[in-house]
Amino acid sequence: MCAILTAFATSPDRGRALARDFRVRWALEEAGQPYDVRLLTFTELKAPDHRNLNPFGQIPTWQDGDLHLFESGAIVLHIGLRYPGLLPDDEAGRARAIAWTFAAIDTVEPPIWDWDLARMFERDKPWHAERQPMLESRIRQRLSELATWLGGSDWLEREFSVGDLMMVTVLRRLHGSELLEEHPSLVAYVSRGEARPAFGRAFAAQKAVFDRATASA
Repeated sequence: MCAILTAFATSPDRGRALARDFRVRWALEEAGQPYDVRLLTFTELKAPDHRNLNPFGQIPTWQDGDLHLFESGAIVLHIGLRYPGLLPDDEAGRARAIAWTFAAIDTVEPPIWDWDLARMFERDKPWHAERQPMLESRIRQRLSELATWLGGSDWLEREFSVGDLMMVTVLRRLHGSELLEEHPSLVAYVSRGEARPAFGRAFAAQKAVFDRATASA
């Protein structure tokens, strides 16, 4: 039996590969592993059956035999550790790739997520205009630090790894914003990730879910 990934039946990202199940899809495509998808409505996400898999009622979750996982970073790391293609062979390289995975989730993503949530849900609030510069300043600091590290390299370390996969998915939320475009090296970095064949296959698979949901609505 194939492992089962849960995803939105109707994703709020409108097929743009921003939902966190995309990270798992991309990792599986890089590893060349088949999988099945269980699509859930927002109501089903909060039901007891799903909360037994994810106590927070979110996606993605991962079921592979007796193993049940939640949190996209944990699932992607599990895939990278189990299958070749996402982690270097040497111990030090693997440790560095894992460190970058946590950097993407814990250091770079939080200010970007706060900024995006404010754009979506706080535009009509009286504090929005005053809060935006602070949110953007936090992002600019992290992007500047990341661009300095990347320099002229293609990837964060010697070769593409799970750390790059996670970082690219985090940075893609800034697509079309001046925040990312202030750093041409990061724009090019994201483009390199998006140009990988495995990314293209994962993107098409996730977008097909949204297209089918839209067509049947």
